[in-house]
Amino acid sequence: MGLQVLRTLVVDDHALVRELLMQTLHQLGDDVECIGARNAEEALSLLEGGDYDLMLLDLMMPGIKGAAILGTLRKRFPSLPVVIVSALDDPDTVVRAIRHGAAAFIPKSSSSDDLLDVLRRVLAGVVCLPSQMQAAYPNGRSFADRYGITPGQMRVLALLAKGKTNQETADRLGICEGTVRIHVSAIFKALKVTNRSQAMLVVNRREPSSM
Repeated sequence: MGLQVLRTLVVDDHALVRELLMQTLHQLGDDVECIGARNAEEALSLLEGGDYDLMLLDLMMPGIKGAAILGTLRKRFPSLPVVIVSALDDPDTVVRAIRHGAAAFIPKSSSSDDLLDVLRRVLAGVVCLPSQMQAAYPNGRSFADRYGITPGQMRVLALLAKGKTNQETADRLGICEGTVRIHVSAIFKALKVTNRSQAMLVVNRREPSSM
């Protein structure tokens, strides 16, 4: 029985950057298949034609911008981990990407070793932020790591922070409302709170709940 192939999609309009990322991805193992796309439209076409395990996406491209495509990806391919690789790494851009469903954010100034480390963590189900933002959290850990919140729960939590109802969250993520309720219960348990208002206090303060 052969090894299971890890199918990856790299989306960047700069050919050199795209090829370098694909070369780096091969260092994840011998069973990695890398496909490149020049823009969001081409990426969506490729995703419709086959299953992928991981996607690397640039935010600044001609046509549909990376930030806009994240919402489409979450609706049409909710289980696909999307890692943002961008020259823009200011806090607002990073937070916006994570709130729209990115599993990780990697500045293009990062080393290949840092990139591979983040990708391995993403494949293990961890949400990853740039190191300069992780430093804002106690012990250098991301909010998700600190509270043991999964990528799926982080996507739900991000929408709760925007005031979305369970049904609106379900529609945005392409999942059923019952699944959202399960995620919400797990989030409350992880944050040691009993309602949304308390959860938002923890999120906004980035401090442990006193309850």
